[in-house]
Amino acid sequence: MKRVTAVANQKGGVGKTTTSINLAASLAALDKHVLLIDVDPQGNATTGLGIDKREVNQGSYEILINSTPLEEAILPTSCEGLMLVPASMDLAGAEVELVGVAGRERVLDRALSNYTGKPFDYVFIDCPPALNLITLNAFTAADRVLVTLQAEFYAMEGLTQLMDTIRRVRGNLNPHLNMDGILLTMVDRRNNLSVQVEEEVRNYFGSQVYEASIPRNVRLSEAPSFGVPVMYHDLRSSGAQAYLQVAQEMMRRG
Repeated sequence: MKRVTAVANQKGGVGKTTTSINLAASLAALDKHVLLIDVDPQGNATTGLGIDKREVNQGSYEILINSTPLEEAILPTSCEGLMLVPASMDLAGAEVELVGVAGRERVLDRALSNYTGKPFDYVFIDCPPALNLITLNAFTAADRVLVTLQAEFYAMEGLTQLMDTIRRVRGNLNPHLNMDGILLTMVDRRNNLSVQVEEEVRNYFGSQVYEASIPRNVRLSEAPSFGVPVMYHDLRSSGAQAYLQVAQEMMRRG
């Protein structure tokens, strides 16, 4: 695998799954071969790509608990160049079941390491909104973490804990893990507080923050109900264009 990125934030509702879907789809639209792995028990990345998680027979749960090879859990999506390892209803119990698994933090890493299919240019792992064993599996398997940060009052809350977790994983489980960057989401430049938060985050984290940011956009909110990324719902929307900019910036960052 050329590049494995865990998309994470222990806070819910900050655009993590929206980013996982739309950034993956944008890179696929730019002629990259992309894999999205849904390890969030809510399974929103799965349903957001038009797949009913109730009908999933092989997915991330089977990889984590039954040692199912990655190749057997990959499904095509309606987006050319984008493949998916879906979440199933069973994933809700995986956290408890992983406790008894040998090398429990490295199960996903082993699955990626043993993959023998066509190589992917980018792999994204949509993490749960929690710093738990499933998220640790994602961090151990990844070489980068992309943090989605909502431009609102409590944006910085919990970020210190997330950064500390990344440092601990780097020290104990995965010395190759680094920050990919911070992506500001739900930015509303008509709102003074949103603008102020964005300025503070950029001043504090500097170049770690992506130049492109994701605006509040109705089309972004509508797209999951159609089971497609926003570019397949409305390519001209500000949300679709913003994710294309982030994808291009990610490619430039290398």
